[in-house]
Amino acid sequence: MKKYFITGLLIWVPLVITAWVVAAIVRTMDQSLLLLPHAIHPETLLGFYLPGLGALLTMLIVFLTGLVTANIVGQRLVHFWETVLLRIPVVKSIYYSVKQVSDTMFSGSGEAFRKVLLVRYPHQDAWSVAFQSGAPAHRVAEQLDDEHISVFIPTAPSPVNGFFFFVKKSETIELDISVDDALKYIVSMGVVVPTHLPKPITMPPSDKPSVQLPLQ
Repeated sequence: MKKYFITGLLIWVPLVITAWVVAAIVRTMDQSLLLLPHAIHPETLLGFYLPGLGALLTMLIVFLTGLVTANIVGQRLVHFWETVLLRIPVVKSIYYSVKQVSDTMFSGSGEAFRKVLLVRYPHQDAWSVAFQSGAPAHRVAEQLDDEHISVFIPTAPSPVNGFFFFVKKSETIELDISVDDALKYIVSMGVVVPTHLPKPITMPPSDKPSVQLPLQ
């Protein structure tokens, strides 16, 4: 009895969680229907709620935005809009911070979140999976003795949250795995093991670097 019950859970749990996540995404994207006048809402015309129409509208808006801004006129409109945002103190800081992150992650250029690393955290005898997010700013780098890199250490099983650190590049191990495989490894809390995962290098006790934990 117990064996069959567990087998049933192994079938249904992934399906239910996947359906819940997809439904949450679709419901969020369906909020774009609020941009339409109430008289032409699909729910008003059809008499019932049809999920997914808002998701299609959202993808259409994103596609048309990219199509329009790909030419000179569209680029000038974007430049005008960013100039307006530049004059709003709080909005300016938030917008340009998010824009720099999105430009780096979605442009396909640069090394941000392209490399998966092993770093020593939370102490010198433990290793954590991390993503290289870049290099320290010049004013930060000039305060450090050796070459450092900036890394993001995600938490498990939710990799959205995590910690941001500067670590010595010489004390990291680059893993020959993709970011997707690393995320699966983190979300599964080590159950789904990526292929070609190297073992951490064991250092002699005298060569182990001293690691100071951040103050709580």
